Amino acid sequence: MDYILLLPILFPIIAGILIPVLRLNGRGLRAFSVISAAVELGFVIWSILRPDGTYTLWKITGDVAIALKLDGTARLFAAIGGFGWMLTTLFSVEYIKHEGSEPRFYAFFLVVIGVLVGLDLSGNLITMYLFYELVTLTSMPLILHSLSKESIAAALKYLFYSIAGAFAALLGIFLVYHYSDGSFVAGGVISAEAVTPAFLTITFITILGFGTKAGMFPMHGWLPTAHPVAPAPASAVLSAIIAKAGVFTLFRLVYFVIGADLIRGTWVQYAWMILSLVTVFMGSMLALREPVLKKRFAYSTVSQVSYILFGLSVMNSDAVTGALMHVVFHFTIKSCLFLVAGAIIYKTGHTLVDELRGIGKKMPVTMCSYTIAALALIGIPPASGFISKWYLASGALSAEIGALRWIGPAVLLLSALLTAGYLLPIATRGFFPGKDISDDGVSLEPSVWMTAPIVIFAAAALLLGVFTAPLGEVLTGIVSGIL
Repeated sequence: MDYILLLPILFPIIAGILIPVLRLNGRGLRAFSVISAAVELGFVIWSILRPDGTYTLWKITGDVAIALKLDGTARLFAAIGGFGWMLTTLFSVEYIKHEGSEPRFYAFFLVVIGVLVGLDLSGNLITMYLFYELVTLTSMPLILHSLSKESIAAALKYLFYSIAGAFAALLGIFLVYHYSDGSFVAGGVISAEAVTPAFLTITFITILGFGTKAGMFPMHGWLPTAHPVAPAPASAVLSAIIAKAGVFTLFRLVYFVIGADLIRGTWVQYAWMILSLVTVFMGSMLALREPVLKKRFAYSTVSQVSYILFGLSVMNSDAVTGALMHVVFHFTIKSCLFLVAGAIIYKTGHTLVDELRGIGKKMPVTMCSYTIAALALIGIPPASGFISKWYLASGALSAEIGALRWIGPAVLLLSALLTAGYLLPIATRGFFPGKDISDDGVSLEPSVWMTAPIVIFAAAALLLGVFTAPLGEVLTGIVSGIL
């Protein structure tokens, strides 16, 4: 493995640092940012097309190294980051002008994708933890971008929650390094003799720690606070990509370090499943009651990311495949939803759900895209969300997990109904407002810079459900190596 794996990590970080150094602004800044995001996507694609392998950067001690690893898991998450950042950067070209402080936004926006790719390509626990902490520190400025009292408070809440979760996870890393070198090996590297009550307790604390970034109860509070105050492009990547950092780290920990066999059937597995199902239901209920559009989507993310965590906690092939599918599908769906929210806010200034009556007549392309994404998130076939939820329910029903084999699918079904309850009324009222809403014929559709990414994400949310087989083969290959 050669230096090429460093390119998608270092390039955007250097590009972000150059923005204040070169004092870029205006059109030059936006062009530089779009070109940098496109080059970064190219580097990501170039990197993930290379053969599997490990690249050691340097050794801190004889047993501890900073290393990169390319395998199916790294390819999946890096591809999501690269494509998501490219499309979101295009959207921001018009949107971020009304937010102000463009140089600061784009500088950190580019740095964060480099750090995230570094996390995805991490070759051991120490490297992963280093980039995990850097994700928090570099993404925090995106939340406090407006420098309002609310945004600063939200950013501090995000920081405190993330640091608390990281310290909890660090406890587990210390434990793992007592038994191994922390390398990622499919199926795990810890021997069965290591499993003691103390080992299981620390493992559970570590799951809670990494689950913080994914918004799992009881460490979910930062997510619905951060999204409403962040610019829409930042909200999109926070929900669709950065929250997946918690999923990624948990996936690596359980399936590439500890090993699912050591956790399966223990109280740790059942506690993890219960917490994820509580989060699924709680997030859906809170979204149903939430009047602020972006905050409603944020609570939805709390719920939907825990679909993924539930699949990982079931620990059989169907459930884990469904979880990884939902990583991809949720990425496309929630990116679309948050960009739609940004387009509405940009063109109308409306932030409340009740203010959107009749909006479909003025923004038909935007709201049609929203409707497709909403149907996909609910799980209406043939949209993508149906496929991942089918795998999750099938995996739970076939697992040896006691009453949870029925409770899990029941909670997922109930959450799907609640998802319909908080997403579909926005579409129906947008297109069929009633006689009290007049149409003056003035279109509010944003420019192609904003519309194109929305349409692409919506199309992906639909087409990935229709043509799932290629993705399914990739994910089956990943899962077959760890179970």
